[in-house]
Amino acid sequence: MLRKFLPHPGLSLLLILVWLMLVNEFKWGSLVFAAILAIILPILTAPYWPGRPIIRNWPAVAEYVLIVIWDIVKSNITVALIVLFKPARDITPLWVTVPLDVTSPEAITVLAGTITMTPGTVTADISADGKALLIHCLDATDADAVRDDIKARYEARLKRIFT
Repeated sequence: MLRKFLPHPGLSLLLILVWLMLVNEFKWGSLVFAAILAIILPILTAPYWPGRPIIRNWPAVAEYVLIVIWDIVKSNITVALIVLFKPARDITPLWVTVPLDVTSPEAITVLAGTITMTPGTVTADISADGKALLIHCLDATDADAVRDDIKARYEARLKRIFT
């Protein structure tokens, strides 16, 4: 019965938290509305989630989040310096193909989102078979170094989280 009423309790909790952060002011009406959304949206989307991802290593999730936040801060500074001080003729954009070892759609989505959230890089495409990502870098000279960095910093941790 509870599974039918709350098919994705984690998603429900996340929806409540995000809604309250978006409102940016605690009111009981906002909490009630968030709870209504947190019940209705997972029920409506449950048929599209046949299997739930299983997170096996919560300390690895915390480590991953901290590393991503650090990389976002660092990359913001780097991109600001490039935009403000590097002449356009010296900027070398680069396309990189990153072969994937992770196979779960959730892990691939988190990896692609992480790359896109980090300033200076964007995930442009995923191969038809889901085994490679096409990444655009604002300013890089060594495709192998970029690929290896993504695989070591992000993909290896995602493998520990989702497998």
